[in-house]
Amino acid sequence: MWVRSTMAYRTSFVMMTAGNFLGSGLDFAGILIMFSHIEVLGGFSLAEVAFLYGATSVSFGLADLLLGNMDRVGRRVRDGTMDTLLVRPVPVLAQVAADRFALRRLGRVTQGTLVLVWSLSRLDIAWTPVRLLLVPVMLVSGAAIYGAVFVAGAAFQFWANDASEVQNAFTYGGATLLQYPPTVFATELVRGVTFVVPLAFVNWLPAQRVLGRDDPLGLPGWLDFASPLVALACWVPAALAWRAGLRGYRSTGS
Repeated sequence: MWVRSTMAYRTSFVMMTAGNFLGSGLDFAGILIMFSHIEVLGGFSLAEVAFLYGATSVSFGLADLLLGNMDRVGRRVRDGTMDTLLVRPVPVLAQVAADRFALRRLGRVTQGTLVLVWSLSRLDIAWTPVRLLLVPVMLVSGAAIYGAVFVAGAAFQFWANDASEVQNAFTYGGATLLQYPPTVFATELVRGVTFVVPLAFVNWLPAQRVLGRDDPLGLPGWLDFASPLVALACWVPAALAWRAGLRGYRSTGS
């Protein structure tokens, strides 16, 4: 319904998608400006940073396209409109994800894909079957990890009521963090996004295998391939938290 509504005004859709494309591209423009003054950042070249940027942008863009509206849960809890979703014979999670579905968010995915393709054309990588397979696995697993964070943040809003900015700190903030090499951050922060909120598995760890880089934490090499398992491990508690939030929902009380 929302897609049909969007396509009813095609010029508006094109303009909004182009705006999303250009708006998300400002982050990479900042990276380009930075590299106009330096040659490497944390030991990474422009092409390598562009690879990190493109990978996380595509993964986050896909998750944002499918589950980006999860931050509206807090508003629905506050005004009681969550009740209307509960009486429909459709899973509430699917309804929340589809609510005001914004197809214009494809602009971010497109922009990230272009940067990723450009970086791969500039990198001198000794391609093997493993590295070739790791790139699409990294993108899909990264989207799944971000999706789990979206759902977990939405579940938290059942109790916090107005916690969308807390959720955004881990989703949008995490996407910005992963655009840069792990070597520019403090070791404690890198450990935190590896073992606490495992966003490092979105691109940092698998990208190290593709780029032939050593892990700054000295972790075992097999973790570079663990993104699918981490995504699954993230979805289990996220789904349980969502289910608990729904069961604990008591409407507005008015």
